[in-house]
Amino acid sequence: MSASIARVGAVIHKELAEFRRNRLIATTAAVLPVVFLIGPTASILDIKAGALSATLDTRVEYSLFLPLLVPVFVPSIMSAYSVVGEREQGTLEPVLTTPIRRAELLIGKAAAIFLPSAALGYVIFGVFVAITQLAASPPVAAAVRHAPQLPAALVFIPLLAAWAIWVGLAISARVSDTRVAQQLSILGSLPPVALAALMQFKVISPTFGLVAALAGGLLAVDCAACLAVARLFDRERLITGTRPGRLNEKET
Repeated sequence: MSASIARVGAVIHKELAEFRRNRLIATTAAVLPVVFLIGPTASILDIKAGALSATLDTRVEYSLFLPLLVPVFVPSIMSAYSVVGEREQGTLEPVLTTPIRRAELLIGKAAAIFLPSAALGYVIFGVFVAITQLAASPPVAAAVRHAPQLPAALVFIPLLAAWAIWVGLAISARVSDTRVAQQLSILGSLPPVALAALMQFKVISPTFGLVAALAGGLLAVDCAACLAVARLFDRERLITGTRPGRLNEKET
C-alpha cells in the first residue's frame, strides 16, 4: 500500500510541475478566478441599501453563479491537457515505461487537478462572501449570507470539479490535439452547470432535499465516469491515442 501511495504521490507531483510550466494553464488558473470574482463582487457592492427586493435577489443569484464556473473551467482545461498535452511534449511515454499501474496513474492525474481546483473554488467563494459582508450595505450583506443558493453552491463545487476532470481526461485520452481537447472538455462540462444554474436562478427551488438528491446523483455519475475513464487508461491507447489492436490492423 505504501508503494502505491508513493507512486500516486509521484504522479501528483509531476502533474503539478507540468501544469506550472505550461503558460496557458498557469495563466488560466490565475486569471479566470480573478475575473469570476471581480464581476460578481462589483455587482453586489453596487447595490444600494434601498434597492427593490427583486433587483437584490437577481444580483445575488447572478453573483453566486459566476464563481461556480471556476471549479468547472479550470479543471476542464487542466484535465484536457493532462494526456494529449504530455503526448505532444513527449513526456508521457517515459512515465508509462515505469511500473506505474493504471489506477495509480489515473488517481494521480485526477487528484493533481481536483485538489487545487476545488480549493480554488472554495477560496473564491470565501473571498466573495467576506468582501460582501465587510463592504456591502447591511441588507445586501444579509441577502448574500442567507441566500439558499450559497450552501448549494458549496456542496456542488467538488462534484462539478470531479465531473469536469473525468470528462477532460476521457477526451484527452482519445484526441490528438490539445486545443480540440480543451474545447470539447469545456463543452462536456456544461450539462451539470446548466443544472446548477437552474437552482442558482431559482428556476428550481434549491431545497435541502433537492440539493441532497441532485448531489447524490452527481456523485454517482462521477463514480461511474471514473470507472469508464479507467478503461481508456491502458498504455497503448495513451501513447498512440488509438484503440488497442488498431496499430496491428494497420500493419497488416
